[in-house]
Amino acid sequence: MANLRFQVVAEAFKKKPLDIKAPAERPSEYFGKKVFNREKMYKYLPKQVYNKMIDVMDNGARLDLDVADAVAAGMKQWATENDVTHYTHWFQPLTEGTAEKHDSFVEHDGKGGMIEEFSGKLIVQQEPDASSFPSGGIRSTFEARGYSAWDPTSPVFIIDDTLCIPTVFISYSGEALDYKAPLLRSLHAVNVAATDVCHFFYPNVKKVFSTLGWEQEYFLVDEGLYSARPDLLLTGRTLMGHDSAKNQQMDDHYFGTIPDRVQAFMKDLEIQALELGIPCKTRHNEVAPNQFELAPIFEETNLAVDHNMLLMSLMRKVARKHGFRVLLHEKPFAGINGSGKHNNWSLSTDTGVRLHAPGKTQEDTLRFVVFIVETLMGVYRHNGLLKASIMSASNAHRLGANEAPPAIISSFLGKQVSELLDHIEKADPDALTMAGKQGMKMDIPEIPEIMIDNTDRNRTSPFAFTGNRFEFRAVGSEANCASAMIALNSAVAEALADFKQRVDARIAAISGDETFRDGKHNATYHAILDIIREDIATCKPIRFDGNGYSDEWVVEAEKRGLDTEKSCPVIFERYLDKASIDMFSKLGVMTEKELEARNEVKWETYTKKIQIEARVLGDLSINHIIPVATRYQSQLLENVHNMHVSFASDKADKLSARNVKIIEEIAERTSNIETMVEELVEARKKANVIADEHTKAIAYHDTVAPKLDEIRYQIDKLELIVDDACWPLPKYRELLFIR
Repeated sequence: MANLRFQVVAEAFKKKPLDIKAPAERPSEYFGKKVFNREKMYKYLPKQVYNKMIDVMDNGARLDLDVADAVAAGMKQWATENDVTHYTHWFQPLTEGTAEKHDSFVEHDGKGGMIEEFSGKLIVQQEPDASSFPSGGIRSTFEARGYSAWDPTSPVFIIDDTLCIPTVFISYSGEALDYKAPLLRSLHAVNVAATDVCHFFYPNVKKVFSTLGWEQEYFLVDEGLYSARPDLLLTGRTLMGHDSAKNQQMDDHYFGTIPDRVQAFMKDLEIQALELGIPCKTRHNEVAPNQFELAPIFEETNLAVDHNMLLMSLMRKVARKHGFRVLLHEKPFAGINGSGKHNNWSLSTDTGVRLHAPGKTQEDTLRFVVFIVETLMGVYRHNGLLKASIMSASNAHRLGANEAPPAIISSFLGKQVSELLDHIEKADPDALTMAGKQGMKMDIPEIPEIMIDNTDRNRTSPFAFTGNRFEFRAVGSEANCASAMIALNSAVAEALADFKQRVDARIAAISGDETFRDGKHNATYHAILDIIREDIATCKPIRFDGNGYSDEWVVEAEKRGLDTEKSCPVIFERYLDKASIDMFSKLGVMTEKELEARNEVKWETYTKKIQIEARVLGDLSINHIIPVATRYQSQLLENVHNMHVSFASDKADKLSARNVKIIEEIAERTSNIETMVEELVEARKKANVIADEHTKAIAYHDTVAPKLDEIRYQIDKLELIVDDACWPLPKYRELLFIR
């Protein structure tokens, strides 16, 4: 076994980067090559059909079947010109991944042969088996029918020989069984609410859309080393492994030179991503060794979510081509940074106004304040729900560690914005002024003036304002961004709708009062200021610009009434709070039945992940670690015996003292491991008989998960004393530093 490990490590050292040749064209020329985007639609569709599709995509017009037939004809022509033979409805079930069932274009021609055929009906709807996907009880095994329905706002694309059609996935009875359907509903809700508020400032605004720019962090591990680690293979993380003497403590990997093999992988990935319309922008080394990041230009949220799901699938495929495995687990290695997926979120109008960006006029500044404060109101009222939206068994390992936001939702605004809100709350007459970027001169003649933003950054904040957007930093690296975006857009939509209602009532109350007609501002202006001052005071507990990693913040957050719960299954309960149910139901995003079903899925998924980890660790402990440790112990015992044969008793005792100490430690630790594994199995058995998924998940969190760390501690200590040549699994120093 030891020889196999050394062989795998040696092979990893020998690997050379693939020679990836970029297309002859510039990226701008092959961007979207495999996407049926507006340019392709204009080319392949009749003009009236093209115009109808633009109306459907931009304005939510109804898509008629005759239009769908015409679209299918043009889409099929484009697809066959690109050697496509199959099509699939591509959707996002509650598995955190994507799903697809491929069908070919062929049909019987009625003459004993086949013809290629593709109709609008096939684009618009398919019928996957709904009973085989997580449904939280909405679908039983004997109730298999479910439907996937085309989302025309997200463009069709080609993967290999298959035309992929983005769709929603719903049950026979109409409940959403995916992430896209409620995401689209939440985007509609925030559009309606934000547009209404925009009309206080910009009457010509017809639409507000949510934008998202995600930052995807990930690890790369040599494929041979990955295959030699059953825990990585089956759970996505290392369930054992002592720290490497050198890991990230020198900070030398962050933004360092990208290794050649990794650079070749990144280049290949970017070419394929750009062809699929994913606007890749940034790539760099992250803080931990073997950790990297890819970030695109921001896009409309629904499209951005689709692109992130597509990219994660593409990353796995391209990584294997280059002899890597990509790790998207939030914490694949203990003791070093985990991976997140920072969601940069904002609202923009169809007239080009970014609603979270400061303006130059007093009116623009007031608009900026309104959308900042009402966003904070949504986050404050539903801080527990937002935490639930990003929580998972894997992200629980990352949150609260000294590299990621704590498991408490708060918002950092920076000195300038905080002072602006404080001045407005105190009714400062000169409050509505805010400086933009300011210059800072260096004492180095050759260095030009540096422009300083209106906020600093606070990496300990889960929801930080970064100048013209909010960065939701707590989202996990393997998560579907839609989960966080559904909760955030819904919370903000509710806050904006409530704000509009109260402002309207205030306007009605003061509009006849001459006191509020000062020749400069009207009743609307005063009403907005009155309500926004109330909200600034109300949401103040969510604002925190300090160190979110400190123990003092946990105490302070509890005093402020923020959700400080750390148990993953308990955090999920926030979805079923009355406030959450009322909000989602009122906005038409999700019904109480859908929320209950999703929580069943969340609890069941949590249980299964911990269950799998427990089974894998038990197997590795009994069948890998203990046999290796006892084999080495036998070698030491033989050495001690030979010492006593060769030397006098006193001298033999002295010479063999170290080995005797190791023998005793191995005996103690292997005995502890064996006992702990038995306790782990018993804890699982007790939890497994619990019928209620909620209670079972809590039992797994409270009684099973802690034992994984206890067993790991014993194994990691053994790794330090057992002969390196005997140890069966690649160690951290090999997993993290092979190129």
